[in-house]
Amino acid sequence: MDELHNWLALASVHGLDGLKYQRLREHISLAELVKLPASTLRNIGLTERQAYLLAHEAMPKAQSALRWLDAAQNHHVITYADVRYPSVLKQTKQPPLLLFVKGDPQLLSQQQLAMVGSRQPTPTGRKVAYNFAAELTQQGYLVTSGMARGIDSESHKGALSAGGLTIAVLGHGLEQVYPSSNKILAQTIAEQGALVSEYFPDVQARAEFFPQRNRIVVGLSIGTIVVEAALKSGTLISANLAAEYSRDVFAVPGPVYSPQSAGCHALIQQGAKLVTSVADIVEEWSFFSQSCLKSSIEEEKSTETDLFARQLLANVGDEVTAVDLIAERAGLVIADATIALLQLELAGEVAAVPGGYIRVRSA
Repeated sequence: MDELHNWLALASVHGLDGLKYQRLREHISLAELVKLPASTLRNIGLTERQAYLLAHEAMPKAQSALRWLDAAQNHHVITYADVRYPSVLKQTKQPPLLLFVKGDPQLLSQQQLAMVGSRQPTPTGRKVAYNFAAELTQQGYLVTSGMARGIDSESHKGALSAGGLTIAVLGHGLEQVYPSSNKILAQTIAEQGALVSEYFPDVQARAEFFPQRNRIVVGLSIGTIVVEAALKSGTLISANLAAEYSRDVFAVPGPVYSPQSAGCHALIQQGAKLVTSVADIVEEWSFFSQSCLKSSIEEEKSTETDLFARQLLANVGDEVTAVDLIAERAGLVIADATIALLQLELAGEVAAVPGGYIRVRSA
């Protein structure tokens, strides 16, 4: 519990992420770091504000978070060093230092598809999001979104309607529900999936938190589906992040003159895959659809690794190798390489580390 207390103290300081922690850890342990005076913290790279917060205000916030953790059995905290921390999220530029989870934390390590779109969708957009999510769930996919009004909420509802699991990443603490109209939806997701946030449980929703939340939605997922989006919208931020992370982007087209579809059309022009049905996604990911989404992690470890994974294994060594370099060596697109590396990691043959992967040598 002392170590978790230290993690919480560090995470209470805005602007410190997993990669920055890794750089600090090269010089000092976590236990030593949280005990340093503000002057020393500034000398090792923290800003004046960060140094003050860690030295003077972090411990009470950590205590408050621990009380939240103890309040219910379905409350969890997953630190950057936790084996449950999703490896695909570590491959992003600003992986959160830890995640607060209300629900099943094991779901975060399952392969996910993000669904994003307008907060004010057309009736057709709502129907598409709901039906796509329901069908994706029936195909064995796990749907992840942000529980905002509109497309996000319809995606969660569609997944739940089909008896599936869904993850909602929130732009505020887990003691809050925003929008308040989603109170029942949030409760259902906590029971049949997971609510996730990088923000401390008592943190209120703020406008600037939602773009930050989006990086986690797409960071947890190996592909992002955009249902409806205007040309200037937060949804396009999510799509651009997905492309930046080398994850597939799928866009649903709409009427030519509809401003709600203009963003999707722009994404398609920029190289996103046009999809009009779930079958289009399954066809794109024929390898992925045959993988072990419906089986347990234990079953995955005992099965034969796919041919793609075998190709990659020959290109991972004892030194850290970036995902894009591994994919290039194996002659695979990055999306297929990411999926295969996840299989290899579950099989215990490679390990995700900052900067890429290394080979795990058996005794």
